[in-house]
Amino acid sequence: MKEILNNIILSSKLKKPLLAILIDPDKFNIKNTSQFIDKAHKSRATHIFVGGSTVKKNETQELVLVLKKHTQLPVVLFPGDVSQLAKTADALLYLVLVSGRNPEYLIEQQIKSVPFLRSTALEVIPTGYILIDGKKHTATQKVTNTKPLNSVSEIVDTAKASEYLGYKLIYLEAGSGAKQEVSANIIKAVKKDVNLPLIVGGGIRNKKQLETAYNAGADLVVIGTAFEEDESFFNDLSKNLV
Repeated sequence: MKEILNNIILSSKLKKPLLAILIDPDKFNIKNTSQFIDKAHKSRATHIFVGGSTVKKNETQELVLVLKKHTQLPVVLFPGDVSQLAKTADALLYLVLVSGRNPEYLIEQQIKSVPFLRSTALEVIPTGYILIDGKKHTATQKVTNTKPLNSVSEIVDTAKASEYLGYKLIYLEAGSGAKQEVSANIIKAVKKDVNLPLIVGGGIRNKKQLETAYNAGADLVVIGTAFEEDESFFNDLSKNLV
């Protein structure tokens, strides 16, 4: 059953923008879950993503269990590596770092995940993950030992190759705490050439940037650091803004 992927595809066709809140288990205080989710419910958030570049063993599973007690929103894994999988989540973005050339994140981590995934009912969504230059050396770069892309043509060709290879989603990521979000030009170029739902994240900290991403063609925008730094950002995400 591909309920979450099908919902994203349908929303893309209907031009209904989606919003995911990314929670990093390594930075999130689990004691604040109820308060945090209450604010999420008052916003226009449609998904909760869970993951980070470096997360201690079992922290992801513990957080997912608590989140599932507080929300009916889909909880989707956005893992930095195989240790961040959790059986109780609703779906897994099965990430392949197609912008890099490190085999560990092109195929090795995916192979390591297979024994775990065989024993779960997780909806597995193959996702082409493209790291974009956000004018900051990110944790993702450090952990994966890869460089981000900044050439629009290379980004578009990488996304198109991912479509040809059979991926179901494209994720353009500027990185956590990026100084510069994925530009509208990049989003428009990818959206024009690739017939897949487009996820965009990194560096989006206000309503204007959010609307720019949607207007350029993002189907699902991911917000993370903005909430970690200032939860009042929720106030800019009332259900009628976009």
